Amino acid sequence: MRKKTKQSTTTQYSLTDLVIESILDKKGEEVVHLDLTALNDAVADHFIICHADSTTQVMAIGNHIAQNVLDKAGLRPFGKEGFENAEWIIIDYTDVVVHVFYKEKRYFYQLEDLWHDAAIKKVS
Repeated sequence: MRKKTKQSTTTQYSLTDLVIESILDKKGEEVVHLDLTALNDAVADHFIICHADSTTQVMAIGNHIAQNVLDKAGLRPFGKEGFENAEWIIIDYTDVVVHVFYKEKRYFYQLEDLWHDAAIKKVS
């Protein structure tokens, strides 16, 4: 497990808001924000989860998030994966981790159920 690095609350919340805004710009569906800060064993403080109906849209959402966060906040992700097949893209900003799923993959992996102890806020 990697060590968490705490960002200021303002930075965290503005980053989550920027990610959510980016997802909604590209019509991401069922956007959910999981606040994991109260969980001791969480790998991040926040998960943002959404899905799309096509891999093309998954790719568009992932690219838009990365570019929009870079343009507006000057942040590059710590890591990103899944752009090759665009069925599950992960963009890791250390304390905020974004999951963009192809619809069927989201329901298969059910991250919200895995992290059911988190505070869950449905955005759309």
